[in-house]
Amino acid sequence: MAVLCWYLLENPSKLRSQIPFNKPHLVGKESVYIEEAHSNGILAGDGPFTANCHKKLVELTGSGKVLLAHSCTAALEMAAILIDIKPGDEVIMPSYTFVSTANAFVLRGGIPVFVDVRSDTLNLDENLIEDAITPKTKAIVPVHYAGVGCEMEKILTIAKKYDLIVIEDAAQSICSRYKGKSLGSLGDLACMSFHETKNIHCGEGGALLINNPKFAERAEIIREKGTNRTQFFRGQADKYRWVDIGSSFLPGELVASFLFAQLEEAESITKERIRIWNTYHELFECLEKTGKARRPIIPVETEHNGHIYYMLIDRSFDRDDVLEQIERRGINAVFHYQPLHASPAGMKYGSTRSALPVTEDMSECIIRLPLWIGFDQHSRVLGELSDILAE
Repeated sequence: MAVLCWYLLENPSKLRSQIPFNKPHLVGKESVYIEEAHSNGILAGDGPFTANCHKKLVELTGSGKVLLAHSCTAALEMAAILIDIKPGDEVIMPSYTFVSTANAFVLRGGIPVFVDVRSDTLNLDENLIEDAITPKTKAIVPVHYAGVGCEMEKILTIAKKYDLIVIEDAAQSICSRYKGKSLGSLGDLACMSFHETKNIHCGEGGALLINNPKFAERAEIIREKGTNRTQFFRGQADKYRWVDIGSSFLPGELVASFLFAQLEEAESITKERIRIWNTYHELFECLEKTGKARRPIIPVETEHNGHIYYMLIDRSFDRDDVLEQIERRGINAVFHYQPLHASPAGMKYGSTRSALPVTEDMSECIIRLPLWIGFDQHSRVLGELSDILAE
């Protein structure tokens, strides 16, 4: 307690912070299902609630098969093993993404090849992909930033032309669509996150979505420490053996029971987040008209899920100074990723074939604003941000 008091006295802005950036939403049934899981007497992975989550995620995403994992990072690592990434294999991805997107392949000896993003959606620029392809290229990893779909039609066409695997990083994308199809159902594989900062969450969690049937059986083996345990319990194998490489990627039943409660309300949660997002968007039109900032752009062929609301402030402002002033006024706004290609590990393990001006410029001026179920202080955020940018 003494340490907390000292921290608050040394950081007075924390005392006045009234609007958190994120507040994990509860739907009400989480504790009921956790108690049910306990009563079932099955707390390890792949119990009844895990099966319920798999079924519900197949319904929500349209994917052929879904396997829960303990994080999206774990799902990405499973994907890297599944496609047999070897030392020297190249994987094309945006630099503007979370480190797990690259780390999963680096762990297998792969080389992330960083490509610039589009200036409208901040997604991987599909028009730059072909120039980054070499004989060593094995996969393309489009990241659907803020739950807004990449230009998947062209990405899939390129992948087919060069015989490449597509792994969607759909960490932020549950209930989002591209041309009517759910994100996560378009690539050979896809990975989702259920971290507490995501629309649908269980504290820490993720899922591997399998759309190419050739990966289905091996994915189960990799997820079960390299054993055929899943097939054995289905009666498809006469012995329980170690048959491949793998690790322990399963979440427990308590996590799955919490997640299932959230998944049951996925559509209503998405609807409410979009309502909040739209309120922001309408209010901030005035800042965009005055040239102080730019609002998110949503292509007509996509349906987003209200995951993130961000502003790209004019470069005449110091982003760090603006964030500090927002914090002083009791609002917790934040920036986002530091470009991977410019990070120490990115320079050591990754590669770039050309400059990434959009990534570098945008990452210096993005501000993410509070957005969570129950949030109703959009006007205050607008007023404070307008005052700061007017100074």
